[in-house]
This record gives sequence, C-alpha cells and structure tokens, in this order.
Amino acid sequence: MTFKTLPRGWFVALAIAVLLGLFLSMSIFDPSYAQTPPPEPPPPEPPVPPCDAKMLINCSPSSGDTAWMLTSVALVLMMTIPGLGLFYGGMVRKKNVGDTVMTSFAITCLVSILWLICTYSLAFRSGTPFIGGFDRAFLQDILSDIGKGMGNPNPLAATIPETVYICFQLTFAIITPALIAGAFAERMKFSAMLWFIGLWAILVYAPIAHWVWGPDGFLNSGNADGWIKVLDFAGGTVVHVNSGVAGLMACLMLGKRKDSGPAHNMVLTFIGAAMLWVGWFGFNAGSAVTAGLQAGMAMLVTHMATAFAAFTWMIVEWMTRGKPTVVGICTGAVAGLVAITPASGFVGPIGSVVIGVAAGAVCYWGCTALKHMFGYDDALDAFGVHGVGGAVGAILTGVFAIEQYGGTQGAIEGNVVQVLNQLIGVGIVAAYCAIVSLIILKAVDMFIGLRVTEEAEREGLDLQLHGETVH
Repeated sequence: MTFKTLPRGWFVALAIAVLLGLFLSMSIFDPSYAQTPPPEPPPPEPPVPPCDAKMLINCSPSSGDTAWMLTSVALVLMMTIPGLGLFYGGMVRKKNVGDTVMTSFAITCLVSILWLICTYSLAFRSGTPFIGGFDRAFLQDILSDIGKGMGNPNPLAATIPETVYICFQLTFAIITPALIAGAFAERMKFSAMLWFIGLWAILVYAPIAHWVWGPDGFLNSGNADGWIKVLDFAGGTVVHVNSGVAGLMACLMLGKRKDSGPAHNMVLTFIGAAMLWVGWFGFNAGSAVTAGLQAGMAMLVTHMATAFAAFTWMIVEWMTRGKPTVVGICTGAVAGLVAITPASGFVGPIGSVVIGVAAGAVCYWGCTALKHMFGYDDALDAFGVHGVGGAVGAILTGVFAIEQYGGTQGAIEGNVVQVLNQLIGVGIVAAYCAIVSLIILKAVDMFIGLRVTEEAEREGLDLQLHGETVH
C-alpha cells in the first residue's frame, strides 16, 4: 500500500492553523472560570460609641476633654515640683534649703509608687462608704485599646481615659503630703519623714479621698446614697484641711525649733508662689474633668479669689506691721487659692470675692495671732494657711454655692442645711486626720525617732542629712 506524499506547503499551512487556534483560545480564556469565587468581605464593625455618663464600657474618650486633662496633669504636678519646693525652699534658712526641696521631690516619687500599688484603688474605686476596693491594685485590668480607640473610663471621669484620671488624681495625692512638710521643716529626720508620709498616704489620704470623692463615699455630694452631702470641688477638705491638721500634729509632736530666722531667699518664694498660682488653674478648673462651662467658671473664680486674698493680706500686714512684704503677699495668694479650692466649681464671681477677702484676713490671723496664742512652731504656716484656709473655704462654699454654676444651692439661695453639711464634713476630716496622724507619728518616733539631733539642727540638715550645701 502506498501513501501519496503531500506537498510541503500543506504542512506549513497546517502548522500555522494550529498556532492560530491556540492563540485565539488563549486570548478568550478567562481564568475566573477555573477559580473558586472569593469570599464576601466581612461587614464593617460598628463605630465605637463615645464615652459619657451612660456609656462606660468599650467606648471612645473625648479628645477635647482628654487634651485639657493632660494639660491639667502637667500644671498640677508643676505645683509640687518645682512650685512648692521653691515656695518652701525660699522661706527656710539657707542651711536647710536642700532638705526642703528634696522633701518635695522624694514625696513625689514615694506617693507615685504607693499610688500604683494600692492607694488609687483604695481612693477612687468602688468598695464601701469608707474605703475602695483592690480591683485596680498595681493598676491592673485597665482597658486602653489603641487599635480600636476604646477604653473603660472611671465613672468619676466618664469622658477621659482612666489612665489620664489616674495621673490627674495622683498629682493631688502628691501635693497633699508635700504641704505637710511646711509644718515640720528644719527639724525632722529625712528617714522619719519618708515613713510618716508613706503610712499617712495609705491610712489617711486614701480613706478621706474616698469618703469625699469616691463613687460610694459617705461624704460625696454626687453619691445618691451618701450620708452627708459635702461640697468639695477640688480639695478643701481632702487636700487642705487634711494636710493642715496633719501638719499641726507633726509640729506639736516635734516641738519647737532650737533656733529660727527669716526667709533666706524671697525670690525663690516669689517664683514658687507664681508657679502655684498658674498651676492651680489645672488644680481647680481641671477638677471639672471636662473642657466645658464648669471648668471656665472655676478658672475665673480661682483667679479672682487669689487676687483679692493676696491684696487683702498685703493691706492687713501693712496696717499691722507697717510694711508689706514679698513673703506676705505670696502667702496671701496661696491662702486665696486654698480657700477657693472647695468652692471653685460651685460659686460665682461675687462669692469668690468674699471668699478671697475672708481667706486673706483670717489666714493672716491664723499665721500670726493664733500661732502665737497656742505657742506651736508651724515653721512655714502649713496649718495657718491650709488648715485654716481650707476650713474657711469649705464652710463658705455652703454659703455661696449657686445652683446654675454647680448644681447645688447654698445658703444664699435658701439651702442653709448645706452650711451644716460643710461644718460636719470639716469636723469629720479634721478629727480623723488628727487622731491617725498622731498615731503614725508616735509609731515612727518609737521605732526610728522623729527629730534630728541638736548638732544636725544647728549645722543644718543639708550637710548633716544629705552631705550637700547651697553656695
């Protein structure tokens, strides 16, 4: 059998036809026909709701309120370091200025450590009417999810992250015991001071802060189940009556200094007082924990009360002693800041004027006639300014509180009971603080001693306790 040989042209034509067919088939091939279709994208997550009094779980804080409170934290910390350190440092003698400023710095560190361990939780978390719980011991279980932009704020500050509220309240816990140091300046052992302040922060400051500001505190005016509605916007009782009374107990336990002298550097005191005045805007206006109307009014009345108090002190001192002094007008300004503190979120401008004038006059009396009358050595007038001024401000808050400014009527609007509540609150805080502070001081004295030796006091605490001197 024979096959007919095809011409070479036929093979070329066949090859071209096959290649053309392959090319056409590839150009119209859709790979999606050979693949599994992709899954549908998941639905978008719902937006994180903003935090407020009704939404406290997995919510987004207010950026405006948070920004203001971050600023307030810095302002209030500046009040202690360097503000209070310089204010007190300028009023002691040169040989003790290093110990005085180091006291403020060391207290800042010590109280911060205790705040992390337990005192924040004991003061500002729910527990009993007398003390908080341990659910935030070591600052555990704080929700701060930056990926989702949500957290769980403290109900006491619903629109800001709990971390910011922790820092803000920490600055109050720092300055309160630092104020006490003005009473025992120039004669307490540095080691004894650390033991006293550490125990005091746990046993006195944390419980009193919980009573007045804690969510279930029995003196908290914002607690529906509170027993006595005490108005204390930023610390008239918690900070000033508390520190002033503790200072009085300390100077009574220690006794008088062997020798004393005038302030060694009025310029340091002036700088410190100016820092305190500026920082106090964060102290009082920041206590609104929002950047709103109440913060604005608190800032206004804080400034006015301070100006009137300082000017009143200057006039009274001029009339009684013949000369106005730098240390005097600075002390008068601090007295005004102290007195307006509990009232700053509740009173208006006219109320602040009365409180400022009263603070300037009464605190001047507390730092001069009262101290000489009873003979105690309150070295830098911690009790005369903070104890007396805090009590004056707290009581007058009950008189001049205006409902439209702070939500509570005072005696000026017919609510005379509020004055009684303020008096009871001041009495309870003062009594508890006095008793427990004395117990702590006595215990520290028994174990390590409170007072430096006569030689150390004569040569100066800077050289004897710290091996340093100011040139």
